[in-house]
Amino acid sequence: MKWAGRLVFAVVASAGIGALIFLLMPQPIPVEMAEVVRGPFEETVDDDGKTRVRERYVVSAPIAGTLLRIRLKSGDPVEVGTVLASIVPDLSPLLDPRTRQELEQRLGAAEARKMRTAEAVERAKATLDQAQADLERTRVLAAKGVVPQSKLERDEILARIGSRELEAVRFEDHAAEHELELARTALRAPARETEDGLATGEIWDIRSPVTGRVLRVLQKSEASVAIGTELLVLGDPRDLEVVIDVLSTDAVRIEPGAPVRIERWGGDKPLEGRVRRVEPSAFTKTSALGVEEQRTNVIIDIASPQPEWSSLGDGYRVDARIVVYRSDDAVKAPTGALFRDGDRWAAYVVMDGTARKRVMILSRRAGLEAVVAAGVQPGDRVILFPTDAIKDGVRVTRR
Repeated sequence: MKWAGRLVFAVVASAGIGALIFLLMPQPIPVEMAEVVRGPFEETVDDDGKTRVRERYVVSAPIAGTLLRIRLKSGDPVEVGTVLASIVPDLSPLLDPRTRQELEQRLGAAEARKMRTAEAVERAKATLDQAQADLERTRVLAAKGVVPQSKLERDEILARIGSRELEAVRFEDHAAEHELELARTALRAPARETEDGLATGEIWDIRSPVTGRVLRVLQKSEASVAIGTELLVLGDPRDLEVVIDVLSTDAVRIEPGAPVRIERWGGDKPLEGRVRRVEPSAFTKTSALGVEEQRTNVIIDIASPQPEWSSLGDGYRVDARIVVYRSDDAVKAPTGALFRDGDRWAAYVVMDGTARKRVMILSRRAGLEAVVAAGVQPGDRVILFPTDAIKDGVRVTRR
């Protein structure tokens, strides 16, 4: 009986000691984990901007006089030759020698601009012809496997840009021709004086130089206007581009032809775009936090079919993601697992329930992911947002 009691006591004592040891042992720290994976990776420059009509034309008064009320409204379609506004010219300014000299100078400037635009059209034609010839040669070589596919894509983009540039300079040439005609018209005697001293001359109609729509009416009511008073803004809302201002430090990484995703524009899905130009001159802009920043405009062509974004208009807000780097096979780790270890990056890898610190070499970082060149392998589990309690060798468990 004594032997049985001793056995029971020994069992109870052993269980108590075991429980005490278990309670005194450090418990695993619950942590969040993520897996290192292999897959596609994109680095983008994200910023907001707005749409704008690629080529807009501001119609101004060619002569001084009384502007009759403009009946057109914003959004109204116009054709070449459509009457936009009418002016009853003043008699005295056209009889004044100084005003006549100013109009002659305006005519000279309009003639010079018409010559420049005509030369620009010829240059754009030559550039487009060269781009199309290069594209045809590249297509032949690409079919034989002599040149990479990226060369073919770049030549296609250059040919498309050349075509757009030719359309733009033709538009400017047409507008310059219209301005030249207005300048010539302003030098003609617009009215004659009656016996009672009133100017009764014919009403002068201002006609549209382009086909498009009225974007804005700047002077709606009847009023006396001076030479050069802006009256309306015309443009084609089907020919839109996107303007994004980015930090100059990001602009140096953006190349013409880079793919763009246009988001948050109001549609059901993002639109595709291509960078057409990175403007070479930056400007200073104050951020919402009051910090002065050097920013640069990036001009983007919308590549998606026009019916998909037909509801977009001039000056609409959009967000853009400009792709500056892409890899289809990259080892990726979440940036939330990274921390600085001196001048290096490191992360905690979970091995057999224990945290092990690993020094990592990163090649790219973008948003929530980073490309790892060395330090971890696909399939490794890393600890997200490690606290000060996480050390090398500490036991952890998934939260």
